[in-house]
Amino acid sequence: MLFLNSCVTYNQRIAAYYNSLAEKDYLSAEKAIEKNKLLKRNRNKLLYYLEMGKLAHLKGDYQESNRLLNEADLFMEDARTSVGDVAVSNLINPMMATYKGEDFEKFMVHYYKTLNFLFLGDIEAALVEARRIDLRAYEQQDKASDKKYNNDAFSLMLQGMIYEVAGDVNNAFISYRNSADIFISGDMKYYGVHMPDQLKQDLLHMAHVNGFYDLLDYYERTLNIKYQKREKTEGGELILFWENGLAPVKTEANFFFQLNNYGGQFIFTDASGSINIPFHTDYASSFHPDENVLKNLHAFRVAFPQYVSEEPYYKDGYAELNGKIYGFELVEDLNTIARATLQERFLKEAALALSRQAVKQALAYAMKPSEEDEKKNEKQILSTTLQLYSLFSEKADTRNWQSLPQYISYTRIPLNKGENKVVVNLTGMSRRNIEILVPGNGGVQVRSVSTLTK
Repeated sequence: MLFLNSCVTYNQRIAAYYNSLAEKDYLSAEKAIEKNKLLKRNRNKLLYYLEMGKLAHLKGDYQESNRLLNEADLFMEDARTSVGDVAVSNLINPMMATYKGEDFEKFMVHYYKTLNFLFLGDIEAALVEARRIDLRAYEQQDKASDKKYNNDAFSLMLQGMIYEVAGDVNNAFISYRNSADIFISGDMKYYGVHMPDQLKQDLLHMAHVNGFYDLLDYYERTLNIKYQKREKTEGGELILFWENGLAPVKTEANFFFQLNNYGGQFIFTDASGSINIPFHTDYASSFHPDENVLKNLHAFRVAFPQYVSEEPYYKDGYAELNGKIYGFELVEDLNTIARATLQERFLKEAALALSRQAVKQALAYAMKPSEEDEKKNEKQILSTTLQLYSLFSEKADTRNWQSLPQYISYTRIPLNKGENKVVVNLTGMSRRNIEILVPGNGGVQVRSVSTLTK
């Protein structure tokens, strides 16, 4: 039973919720979460808030969605690595520690809270959320300077859109510029996303509106494009997001290492010999095996998380208004971000996992009785039990925010005065049309369509 339980991933343990979500049966999905004992445990409280917050958003209950996502936000801000978390991570497995969220999940909380506020017509609250995107980025950068993913280009674009909706053209320019600079520094690409042409034009437009003609000229040359003057329409503009597919699922992959002694320095080496990781007693704070014990440890099985992508049901899409076509551009590739950020911290997590296994095996070895030991049988049983525990308790942390989309794309549509019927045309395994009614009120508006599945 212990072995079978150790093989079950987080996704499999919330399968009832996940299946209901895929079928758009949000009521059943909510009931599945409420009945799921795993999600009700304190260490998984963040995941409960995230999933329930997203469900409320999908149902159109934006007030409740923000209440739950605010709880998630506060939890992530207050979450600290406790002594207990370190102990259970080292001696059991990381699935037993408190889940604090992936970095990209933290940015996505701001995305959904922003949409909720905009859909509720609360521009001031949306502006507060826009400013908090900067705070989140600073927090990520301060926490670990070696992280490559310490900002989010899409979040900065979103920030610019919020300022634009509010009529704050100066801050809109700053946000668009900050987003564009991330793409420029990465050879016009950022975690699977090529710099959108729309972002280029939004940046140039805001430079023009603000009278920043030197910067307009600079970015025209840098981006190798010319500013296309945007004519103001009576109905204003629509920024339309398309959330497509479901985020990749975290699964478990097993690797095998040998612990070798090189002149007193112990190194974990994989079967190919291409991965070499030193043993750090700092990771084994609960127990420090000495050199004699380490010499008797050899083979290790360790479990690491890995992402498995699901093919989105729809491949392409465009929006149509009054016979005019508006193509979507990709702005966030959570599939690529999830894989890349996991890979970026692979060596650190591998060191933790291997040291955790070494600690478990060292404890088992320390319990082995000598030939003269009076309690030889009892100690042998205990040692064997610890060895089996070491083998079967090894488990990767496969938790993640399961209901996030795989891709987010967007387009901008000039509106006519009065009611506008925007049709989103989707193609893939089948065809689908989604109609959105948008009143042209002269301002910039935001809407979204979601096709997590068909």
